[in-house]
Amino acid sequence: MLVTVVVMVGALAGATGVAIGLLALRNARASVEECLDALARRSAVEGAVDSKAIRDVAVYRYDALEEMTGRLSFSVALINGFGDGVVLTSINGRSETRTYVRSVYGGRGGQPLSPEEEQAVRAARLGLGPEVEPPRARRPWSVTAR
Repeated sequence: MLVTVVVMVGALAGATGVAIGLLALRNARASVEECLDALARRSAVEGAVDSKAIRDVAVYRYDALEEMTGRLSFSVALINGFGDGVVLTSINGRSETRTYVRSVYGGRGGQPLSPEEEQAVRAARLGLGPEVEPPRARRPWSVTAR
């Protein structure tokens, strides 16, 4: 009896997973078609698009150091249609500023990128720029006695 119930629950879970996967695939295909239509309309109006030209830009501002607030540090991603480009980072402190630049190839850093640099590159690739807000810090849940 228990084995039958477990088999039936497993089969139901598997069928549900397949159905969810098929819905996700249908939605993904619709999104791809929508993007292709938008690109076709854009190229009809603007002509051919140069994929090597910088087209995606995003600025990610943040507080890199506890001593400096006001989101004065930043990472700027400048990316072309192939996902190649650079990410420029400036870490601002009270007495000095450090600036770094890293190459990006296919949306990935030629050298390891900091989380902030990755955010800037991701935002540029997704077209979320020009300025991206950092994720808000979550407050820990507090339990109050009643």
